[in-house]
Amino acid sequence: MRVLVVEDEPDMAASLAWGLEAEGYVVDLAHDGVDGLWKAQETSPDVIILDVMLPGMDGYQVCRRLREKGLWTPILMLTAMDEDLDHAEGLDSGADDYLAKPFSYPVLLAHLRALTRRGLAARPVVLEAAGLALDPAARTVSLHGRDLEVAAKEAAVLERLLRHRGRVVSKAELLAHCWDAAYDGGPSVVEVTVHRLRRKIETGGGPPLIETVRGEGYVIRGEQRGEPQ
Repeated sequence: MRVLVVEDEPDMAASLAWGLEAEGYVVDLAHDGVDGLWKAQETSPDVIILDVMLPGMDGYQVCRRLREKGLWTPILMLTAMDEDLDHAEGLDSGADDYLAKPFSYPVLLAHLRALTRRGLAARPVVLEAAGLALDPAARTVSLHGRDLEVAAKEAAVLERLLRHRGRVVSKAELLAHCWDAAYDGGPSVVEVTVHRLRRKIETGGGPPLIETVRGEGYVIRGEQRGEPQ
């Protein structure tokens, strides 16, 4: 199995390479983000170990670039910053797993085995359909490249529909996933939210992007890069 290690600290990079090769892995090394991005595309690794703090281009940027190019090699991010926000940013940028330094080799190897068992499923960073794009991490929505202002609940409903493109999503499911347990209203709030969303994303002159399936719910059938998560 081929592993790409992108780590700028020489001793850490050498230690990782030595330990992984001792376990039978074939290891490629990159010492900055730009070289790491290139090698990730050229060497076809089975898994990537990617440090966050890199010269030239940080690990978050490398990860996003790879996902934008449609490359879904499993990525394990390494960082010395064991903070929730750092974890969240790494995962939102498209990483599959996160490991804080310092770590033990048995734990690192266990993470790698878990990643390679999952296989390569397309997990788009940006959800798209028929010119509409939603970035779940940045919570931004655009239509044919033009930014749209959408409320938080509208974005949540749109994200649920885009992630399940081609499948009818019921009002009850939208209510359960987009409103918290403290909300005690009925499904009419979903109807109102979808109506407001349609006014922002549908320009007329063609079939509606969000279709109503009478008695069942709503569905988006437009083409989307990758597969729903």
